[in-house]
Parts: sequence; structure tokens; C-alpha cells
Amino acid sequence: MSIKLKFCGGTRTVTGSMHLLKAGQSQVLIDGGLFQGRRDEFYRINTALPFNLPDINALLLSHAHIDHSGNIPNLVKQGLKSPIYATSATVDLCGLMLPDSGHIQEEDIRFVNKINKRKGLPAREPLYTEQDALNSLTHFRPFDYHQTFQPAPEISATFYEAGHVLGAAITVLDIKGNTHPIRLVYAVDLGRNNLPLLRDPEIIKNIDYLIIESTYGNKEHEPIETAKGRLTDTVSRTIRRGGKVIIPSFAFERTQEVVYFLTELIRKQKIPQVPIYVDSPLATDITMVFQQNIKYLDEKTQNQMRRQLDPFGFEYIKYIRSKDESQMLNDDRRPMIIISASGMCEAGRILHHLKNNIANPANTILIVGYMAQNTLGKKIVDKQPVVKIFGEEHQLKAEVVKINAFSAHADRNELLDYIRKSNSTIKRIFLVHGDDEQSQPFVEQLTNAGYKPYLPQKNEEVVIG
Repeated sequence: MSIKLKFCGGTRTVTGSMHLLKAGQSQVLIDGGLFQGRRDEFYRINTALPFNLPDINALLLSHAHIDHSGNIPNLVKQGLKSPIYATSATVDLCGLMLPDSGHIQEEDIRFVNKINKRKGLPAREPLYTEQDALNSLTHFRPFDYHQTFQPAPEISATFYEAGHVLGAAITVLDIKGNTHPIRLVYAVDLGRNNLPLLRDPEIIKNIDYLIIESTYGNKEHEPIETAKGRLTDTVSRTIRRGGKVIIPSFAFERTQEVVYFLTELIRKQKIPQVPIYVDSPLATDITMVFQQNIKYLDEKTQNQMRRQLDPFGFEYIKYIRSKDESQMLNDDRRPMIIISASGMCEAGRILHHLKNNIANPANTILIVGYMAQNTLGKKIVDKQPVVKIFGEEHQLKAEVVKINAFSAHADRNELLDYIRKSNSTIKRIFLVHGDDEQSQPFVEQLTNAGYKPYLPQKNEEVVIG
């Protein structure tokens, strides 16, 4: 029986993760991520599927981030009939994030079609709609960590704690081989030790083949405690000068981490108690999912919640849903902290807060996440003196602070340490989910450490048994 891996997305880039495992008559997709890029490239790549959807026995989803889950509604729309397996927390999160993704696409196409109509160009269709996303949710099947199930005749699977985001899983696949079983481990994305809210990643033993991320394969993160100190200094300094702290943040995980730290700092009286707002309906709903999935949180957080010490600061922080309340913040001149989406400043309510606050030197724009090239967030990180918001130029006079220690991805040393702690049975390591400037140096480091790393091309198929 031939066992093959096909790398269908998320290779030599950090978006669109999707891989196909073929073992005899069994075919299992690992992740169904959305490739995120410019509009024409977005449609071309996300609709060009290098496999036959009716032949797929199952889809195994590592976690709810859109670059891993976001193409699922399109796959179902195009003919995927199989069940989709994920942890129960991931299922709950996808119930919010996938319909939101469909809604955003519909709004984007509505805007594009207005322009196309004026230019006499044909109307376009979204990749999928909010209703398509809702339809895809009927395929989801939840499994807990350490609960083994059989997604295909020749394959059994078990989810383990990845320590990356709520419900994220390292997927262990035990495959029937010709002479002996083969263990394939998918550790994409892998978290860090000692992150707030979550348990550390579980070490998997007896690995034959490992697929692992390389997002920060050539970088070392600051210790997470550094983030707390810099957050304290930034907030205190801004409040002293009467300004606002504006924090662009992804609705899932990063918002909850920032809220966790702010709540802790307020309780310990490390920062002044000023109004704090989370201005994102999706982030508000996702925070409720955290509260409803306490079993996925670490022991420290669970103990806090049992003692009625809410880690998400509902006694200090106002979570905003309505547009009217959001707009009122722009007229409020008091010192405050505003956390809002989107994380890269490309859409959403954060644009309005930046428009109204970016030119005031008393204010601070606090960057807590990755900013891709050509995004407004990256231009702010680069401190370009003039940036465009809603097509209008604005002078960047607010202080800009970037805190790198918030990353939920393992860095070079943490990835290598994880591999060392598994054992020496690994025959080959496949590096995915990383740009070349991160992946290539990590290939060299793994080679020097005595491993056999491999950096696959997109749609390359590799025989592993």
C-alpha cells in the first residue's frame, strides 16, 4: 500500500494551509485554509483544488484561524461531502468565524460591484457567502484531546494540545503500513510555553514523519514577561500625557491575551484604571466562547474562574457591539484604551479609531501582532509620516509602539526544542507555514542538528511509505 503526502497549500508561505494524506484507498485532508492575498490571486488559488473532493474521506482541522479553516465553506460548496473533525472549542469558534468571513466577502464584493458597474465591467461573486459558511457547519464533528477516532479505513487520528490558540490541536495520524504502522504528526501551528490562558504544547513521542511550521524559524521571541513590562510602560506613559492607547488586534486569541494582561495589571495597580473598550462584536462573541470552554484553559486560569476572578475583565472592560457606541468613542476626549479589529488595520472599526486619533501626539498606537507587507498596519509599524485611511491622507503623529512578545507561534529555539524532546526516530521533517527567509535558515539549523528537514513546493507529492 502506497502512503503519500501532497502539500496543497501553506508551503513557502504562511497562509492557506492544506495538505492531503493518501494511504491506499483512504484520502484525508489536513486543514482547509484560506489563501489570503490580492483579490484575483485570492480567487484563483482558493478555487484551484489539486484533488477530487468526492474522494475525500475526512478533513482534520487543527484550529480555527482563517488561514487554516477559512476555505472550508468553499470546499463544501464545491462538493466536499465528508465529515470535518476538530476539537469542540474549534467547532464553536468556526461557528462564529466562518460566517463572519462569508459576510466580509459579501460586503467586499458589493463594494467592488458598485465600482465595476460604473466602469461597465461584469459583476463578481464572493468565494462563498455567509449562508455557505452556515451550511458547512453541519459537517463538523467534535472530538476532545486524547480521544482516538478513525477518519478513514487505513488511518486513525488523535488530537493533542498545541498550546497555540483555544482548541488548537497537534494531530497525530497512525497509518496502517505494509510491514508496520507509520506515525505522522502535524504540528502546525505550534504554540509557546508559558503563554497566558493556555496549556503548553504536548510532546509527542515515537514520530516517524513530522510536519511542522516554520513561521519564526529564523527568529527568537522576547520572553512573554517582557510584554507585560512594556505594556505597563506604554499605557502609563500615554495616560500621563492625557492620550488614548489604540490597539489593533485580531478578534481571536490576541484580543483575549491583551485583555488578560490588562486585567492583571489593573488588579495589581500597575496601570491607572481608565476606561477600556473592546470594540469588536466578533471579539466579544469569541471571548464568550473562551468562557464556555474552560476545560481548554490552563490550570491557573481555571482556578481564577472558580474563584470568580474573571480573566477577561468584564468588571473593568466594556465590550461594545453597537455602531453608535463605537462612534461615541471618537468624541470622548478622556484617556482610554481601545482594542479593535481588524488586526492588520485593513478593515473594520479600527480604521475609524485610527482616523480620529492617528494625528494626535498624545496618543499611542500599540501594535501587538504580525503586520503583512502593504497593509496599513505595516505602514504604521514602519512609521511612514503620511498614511491613507479611507482614501484620505493622515499625518502619523501618534507614538507607535510594537510589542513582539505576544506571538502565539513558537520561535526558532522553541521549535528545535520541541523536536529534540520528541525523540530520535524521526525519519523526515517537512517544513511548512513559513516564508523562505524564515524556513531556509531553519532547514540549515535542523540539518546541523542531525535531522533530515525538507521544504516542499506547493502541490508536491512525497512518498512516505
